[in-house]
Amino acid sequence: MADIDLNSMSLDDLKKLQKDVNKAIDGYEDKQRKAALVAVDAAAKKMGFTLAELMGMPGKKTKSASPPKYRHPENPEQTWTGRGRQPDWMKDALENGHSKDEFLISPAN
Repeated sequence: MADIDLNSMSLDDLKKLQKDVNKAIDGYEDKQRKAALVAVDAAAKKMGFTLAELMGMPGKKTKSASPPKYRHPENPEQTWTGRGRQPDWMKDALENGHSKDEFLISPAN
C-alpha cells in the first residue's frame, strides 16, 4: 500500500480522503454481506429450505382486493369499492341528486 503523508495534506484533502475511505469500507461490507447471503441461501436450498423459512420469517402477505360495493347502472364494468377516490361517475350521480344506495351491488348480482 502506498504511504500517504497525512501531515502534508490540507484539511479539505483529509476530509475527502476520510469520505473516500468510509465509502470504500461501506462498499466492502456490502459485498461481504451479499456474498454471505448467497452462501447461506445456497446452503439452505441444498437442504430443501428457503432462508426465510430458516429465519422464521413469515411469507409475504399479499393485499387482497376489496370487492366492489357500487356499480355504474349503465356500464356494469365500472365499479367502486367505496374506498379511495370516488370515481367520476359516482361524483356526477351524487351531484345530480342520486344516492349512493342506488348503486349498491346486491349479493345476488
